[in-house]
Amino acid sequence: MDTFDIVFYAFAAITVLSAFVVVFSRNIMYAAFSLLFTFCGVAGLYVLLQADFLAVTQILIYVGGILVLLLFGVMLTNKVVSVDIKTGTLHTIPAMILAAIVLGSLAAVFYATWSTTPDPVASTTTTTKAIGELLMTSFVLPFEVASVILLAALVGAALMARRTRKP
Repeated sequence: MDTFDIVFYAFAAITVLSAFVVVFSRNIMYAAFSLLFTFCGVAGLYVLLQADFLAVTQILIYVGGILVLLLFGVMLTNKVVSVDIKTGTLHTIPAMILAAIVLGSLAAVFYATWSTTPDPVASTTTTTKAIGELLMTSFVLPFEVASVILLAALVGAALMARRTRKP
């Protein structure tokens, strides 16, 4: 077992254990802070997969934006801090069947035969330049369409939040 394997198992353990705390925690603050470790563990796994663009995006968007917004929303709301979260769907038969299907699929992927040795040529190159070139050449139309759809959703959300409702 080399250093790469040890680091991988450490990031995987951080991600899985903190995800369990997010799901099973009854305190929303503990769940939110555990989500921070889940996002950072996933970013670490992206780094190990040599997907540097995805790792930086994970940190900037999820940890830097969404999670901080969630934490401030929880901390600034007085009534939410003392609320216990209960999910009644965790112990149902469909959830267990779905979990068995997911675990079976993961086991099948785990035991599949493919090479896991990293490519020495790919480790010296970054994915950011290739993604940027593809977004500005081959995929410029879908990129622009997605930006217009996101802009329309933002304007719609602002209008819905601003609109006063009459009784």
